[in-house]
Amino acid sequence: MKKSNAVFSALSVARYSSNLRIPRSSLIKSAHLLERLGLAAVGGACGLYVGAILLRQEDGLFESGWIVLLAMLYGAVSYYIGIDLAGSKARKSSSNISEEWHGSDAPEIFSAAGTFGAAIAAALSVSIIVLDQNVPSAVIAIVAGCWFAGSSLQVVAGTMARNHDTADKG
Repeated sequence: MKKSNAVFSALSVARYSSNLRIPRSSLIKSAHLLERLGLAAVGGACGLYVGAILLRQEDGLFESGWIVLLAMLYGAVSYYIGIDLAGSKARKSSSNISEEWHGSDAPEIFSAAGTFGAAIAAALSVSIIVLDQNVPSAVIAIVAGCWFAGSSLQVVAGTMARNHDTADKG
């Protein structure tokens, strides 16, 4: 197929596809799902790095490759559930400085703290692996603990936000 035919074919497909009517809500839901699946992939990658440094640990506590798989799965679930909080209530913020905090922002705060902790732990894990550093087991335990705590905070945040949205609708 010549280039001119390929361009013409692509333009005609674009012309016909512009007549397709996809409901906006379906498009938004699909984009939201795609975004959350991307976040889950990032969480799985973070879990891979943390699991890899646990696997390298010298005392042999985590000698099985299952630790890597479990870390990846927990990271994927925590990022899927926690980072992208459900509902508009969790995303709304007011600019009124004098307003007091009544605990309704807890999911946002937990999600932010969890994302920060998990991301820092993943970045440290990558640096340990890439730079081939020999670090004490205590440092590896702290990094793994930060990652686990951060991922757990994300799960808590997502659960809190979804329960709050369910209570508002009910």
